[in-house]
Amino acid sequence: MTIVPDFGTPVSRGGVLTPAMPILPRGTERHPVPGGGSRALPIGAGDRITIIDREGLQPCELVFFGPDGIADPSRLGARSAGAPDGLLQSFASSDSSARRVRAALETSGFTLDGALCARIFSDGSRAGDKQAFEAETDGLLLVSAPGGPMAVFDQTPPTDIIVYVQRASGGFIKSGPQMHDPLADPLVDINIQPGHAKTYEVRKGQYIQVLDVEGRECSDFQALDIRGVEKGRISDIDPTTTRSLMGHLYPTPGVHSKFFAMDGTPLVEIVQDTCGRHDTFGLACTARYYEEMGYPGHINCSDNINREMDRYGLPSRGGWPAINFFFNTILDDSHAISLDDPWSRPGDYVLLRALTDLVCVSTACPSDIDATNGWNPTEIQVRVYDEKETFEPTKGYRMSAGADLQLTRKTGFHDRFAEHTRNFIEYNGFWLAANFSNHGAIEEYWACRERAAVMDLSALRKFEVTGPDSERLLQHCLTRDMKRLSIGQVAYSAMCYPHGGMVDDGTVFRLGENNFRWICGSDASGIWLREQAEALKLDVWVRSSTDQMHNIAVQGPRSRDILEKFVWTSPTQPTLQELGVFRFTIGRLETFDGRPIVVSRTGYTGELGYEIFCHPTDAEAVFDAVWEAGKPFELTPFGLEALDMVRIEAGLVFAGYEFCDQTNPLEAGIGFTVPLKSKPDDFVGRSVLEERKAHPNRQLVGLDLDGSLVPSHGACVRIGQAQVGEITSAVRSPILGKVIALCRIDATHAEVGTEVEVGQLDGFQKRIPARVVPAPHFDPKKERVKGNYA
Repeated sequence: MTIVPDFGTPVSRGGVLTPAMPILPRGTERHPVPGGGSRALPIGAGDRITIIDREGLQPCELVFFGPDGIADPSRLGARSAGAPDGLLQSFASSDSSARRVRAALETSGFTLDGALCARIFSDGSRAGDKQAFEAETDGLLLVSAPGGPMAVFDQTPPTDIIVYVQRASGGFIKSGPQMHDPLADPLVDINIQPGHAKTYEVRKGQYIQVLDVEGRECSDFQALDIRGVEKGRISDIDPTTTRSLMGHLYPTPGVHSKFFAMDGTPLVEIVQDTCGRHDTFGLACTARYYEEMGYPGHINCSDNINREMDRYGLPSRGGWPAINFFFNTILDDSHAISLDDPWSRPGDYVLLRALTDLVCVSTACPSDIDATNGWNPTEIQVRVYDEKETFEPTKGYRMSAGADLQLTRKTGFHDRFAEHTRNFIEYNGFWLAANFSNHGAIEEYWACRERAAVMDLSALRKFEVTGPDSERLLQHCLTRDMKRLSIGQVAYSAMCYPHGGMVDDGTVFRLGENNFRWICGSDASGIWLREQAEALKLDVWVRSSTDQMHNIAVQGPRSRDILEKFVWTSPTQPTLQELGVFRFTIGRLETFDGRPIVVSRTGYTGELGYEIFCHPTDAEAVFDAVWEAGKPFELTPFGLEALDMVRIEAGLVFAGYEFCDQTNPLEAGIGFTVPLKSKPDDFVGRSVLEERKAHPNRQLVGLDLDGSLVPSHGACVRIGQAQVGEITSAVRSPILGKVIALCRIDATHAEVGTEVEVGQLDGFQKRIPARVVPAPHFDPKKERVKGNYA
């Protein structure tokens, strides 16, 4: 075993950094292993295997089968650590990684009976630690990142392992696009080389996967109603009809998109999309485009489609309209179109479902004269799957530019909320309810204000910060004073970059002297904490526990009455009655032996409320306890639309609206999280914030607007001709009976009573009179959060 360099660092091409597309050395593969999961990899003699512990403290087990079916770690140059207990535990689970490993073992004819493993990273590894091995023979390698469900009062989440394989042969042990495994057994599997097009027939209900093999390659797609084709006419996806029926100015492929023929016949719908950035439905590239660029005779997708359609006797077109998958169209404020490198990464795909029998055509675009294909045309893979397959609607999510793809996930509470609505939207990689079928946002709003409401907040990011230097790290990275935080206490804080712009906001829980939990909205928080820990050489670990801890919020005047019915706490923990604002308690459902939970007196509504944290496997039991206890109080499910209403009234900020990395906490309206006088220690961004506090430039204020029009986020705020601010959030407040807004405004015009106008259309032709008022608009003294109701 030897220490080796990292393979995944960003590379520079022509002086341009490309962190999203790291180029691995030739013959090197990268294989992530999910925390608690496993992976099977075919290995050749002489192959070099490098294992990296991404976040630290994650044990890893390696089982290597030789051609004789005997699992002997000495063939990797490693010592035996006995039976692979962690792999056996993972192997027995029902997750997708375990299913793939079981299939690999079944195909090979090998068995884990009597298998021996090598065990690494079991003595307290650091984030980024790595070890390398070399295979003496061909074989099958099983890699496991063992770990079971994490209790909510524990801080031991299983985290990812990354495996790099450097092939001794200099190439892949499997060739070509098969490196990207199919989603199921394909009925059709077509490889399209750059500069070519292929037609294929698809029956109603079947699925079409268009896959970008190497990344950054445009693929034009058209689907024609086969009944029209049989009559010699073109009945294909029509951009104008699609745009009109979907209510989009420029329909972009997404999870809920459908595409229609000119007569309104639905042809395809999008089921999965891992890229999320495609064309505005223009033309496939044409001969004229290349001619006008000075390249007459250049091969183009429209002519390629014409040649494929000729076999069906269909007339040629000078330019075929198409869904231009992976093509990065940019539309500016004047509606001018430009382009840049595609956003797609190797293996990104779009999955469609045929809504009638179709003739489809796909291309691999040949453009090598611009950024359409990143200046390097590559191949496209098309697969068709049987209609009997089940594919959940999902979108792709990455926690950072270079992170591994994750598909949209269901929270542990999803199925319970799904009993009340089908209206889920993707939020930060999870499906969350927008509103509920038999209620609606207004009714959900009033339930929260007058009784109680329950909502899913599991998409919040959770990070376990542990180790001797955990307090020092958070004291350095958060604006709040961690030295004043008691065990059992929660603090709301901002996290800043050196220039004062915000990384994120969130709550920090102190579980012990050297144990903290940071709960926030963005994965960027965890990345920033790790970067700072490494820069300061601190003895601390920052590990993601988002998938180990899901949470619901029970908010409203009767929330305490509901939770009192089922929350059990030991004598060493505060009871629900004793739990103060921004405190938490560790408890159980009902009894000493009940499901473990953490209950915090926190929320995002401006009401008395609590959040309940549990492992996803306990989520349905937790929801059932809440729902049953809430029946006498008319507990109502609560969606994101209603949440936006109550949080704007309460003056609570939201990432991307009230703050971003160009906004400091003072400008975001949360200056109270920056105790410059009482926190003596330095922290990231302090010097800039001191200067900004002494000389403010912008402030967040409240606005009361005349009339009933609700302005959009980003709408300009003007005094006369000059723009002095912009709307960050706005809502028609049910309880106040007027339109209110949060506004970031120049400090010279932030005085209460200042008359302004909110611009509509171009900002000049339509104006909404408004005036500056104190924020928050509703319950400014936070009496309701304290439980003090009139």
